[in-house]
Amino acid sequence: MPLVGGHRYLPSTAVFLCEILKLTICSTLALYDISRSMSPSTPATSLLGALANAVFAGDSWKLAIPASLYVLQNSLQYFAISNLDTAIFQVTYQFKILPTALFSVILLGRTLSPRKWLALALLMLGVAIVQLPAADTANLPPLKDPQMGYHFPWSLGGFRGVGTAASAPLYKRSATYEGIQEDDALEHPKMNTSMGIAAALMGCTVSSLASVYFEKILKDAVHPISLWVRNVQLAFYSMFPALFIGVFYVDGERIAHNGFFAGYNGTVWGTLLLQAIGGMVVSLCVNYADNIAKSFAMSISILISLCASVWFFQFKVTRNVGNAIVEYRVFLTELTVE
Repeated sequence: MPLVGGHRYLPSTAVFLCEILKLTICSTLALYDISRSMSPSTPATSLLGALANAVFAGDSWKLAIPASLYVLQNSLQYFAISNLDTAIFQVTYQFKILPTALFSVILLGRTLSPRKWLALALLMLGVAIVQLPAADTANLPPLKDPQMGYHFPWSLGGFRGVGTAASAPLYKRSATYEGIQEDDALEHPKMNTSMGIAAALMGCTVSSLASVYFEKILKDAVHPISLWVRNVQLAFYSMFPALFIGVFYVDGERIAHNGFFAGYNGTVWGTLLLQAIGGMVVSLCVNYADNIAKSFAMSISILISLCASVWFFQFKVTRNVGNAIVEYRVFLTELTVE
């Protein structure tokens, strides 16, 4: 994405604003849900009081654990997607089905048949395939360019041309070498594939633990609580680590220097809104189905992301990516046989 005012948005601010959006939307829906059980003449203060009592009563403190894990997962997700192609990230992120299954067995007492364990092994194979290098040596440039030549300038204009060509890479701070690397890295960020994959795998594990733990809280509750109230609790407790650790501790100096909304545009705000809505849809799926079914339903995102990457980023589908998708399709087939 191009720079906005010479800056890129900070992931820590995006994570915090996403939680604010979820808190606002879920609070509105929770208030509407509470108002349906009250008379139409109930004042707004009574509605807000009923919502506060529902949010901070009972076992609401338990939501602080998955809330912190979700904040960590969102931060890792932003880091991973900034270092990986979209299609590669989506395929790699499907690794989360394996820790989701393991945590479901450990925390929820579910049992998986040998066929499903075999399907999980096929998934692991597919995720491993996508990490294999796919360099095409036939398309590598030659070591020596026959058209490249050297000549000595015989005129003053020729010397000027040499000086202009030599100074062309220096921009913004051409009078000094200080900061040139930072400017180039800001406008043309380089991807670190190894760090991106590591962040994606860590995010998968953290997200799986948070999702299964959230499912356990929803389904083990003694007194039924509205799903929207649970989402308000989750968003409320998520704001604190996102604000104090991400915004203040990690990026506080840069935010104080450039501003909180530096680098934001319509694309960033649209992405935040989609992510907030996606988080609520995930909670609906977890409440009415389970995490394994949620992971199955999210498989279509691989195809959508692949098509979007080809269309917007000229991503080339390699043999390795194709094999990984085929392996994942086998996984889904095995999962739905029973």
